[in-house]
Amino acid sequence: MPLYRWDDVPLEQLNPLCARQCIHTEKLTVARIHLKKGAVVPVHAHANEQFTLLEKGRLRFTTSGQPVEVEPGQVVHTPPDAPHTVEALEDSLAVDVFAPPREDWRRGDDAYLRGPAPPAASRPPATAGPGETGP
Repeated sequence: MPLYRWDDVPLEQLNPLCARQCIHTEKLTVARIHLKKGAVVPVHAHANEQFTLLEKGRLRFTTSGQPVEVEPGQVVHTPPDAPHTVEALEDSLAVDVFAPPREDWRRGDDAYLRGPAPPAASRPPATAGPGETGP
């Protein structure tokens, strides 16, 4: 049985405000997401079911137009194909669990995360279709 330590999983810096560590298996992806205050994950949707467990900080999830603020110890469920965005209200650390695995992340096909995102207030409204991918 494999045993993983987050200290041994490489940290991938996606943009100045967001980094992640990923463990991929045949059936799921587990990712530790490091977000600095002000980080924004743009609106996107993916076929993967997602659970986000917040370890520290505070995040605002908006899923299918419904915002919710998440605090440490809370878990958010994002259904498959639901458009969603995340804003870090504080420096935050979250663990995301995806099923099936995030094949786009394995390939590095996740450009929406890899550039500096403009602040939430200055971005135009975005839409995402079910075929788009993201956390």
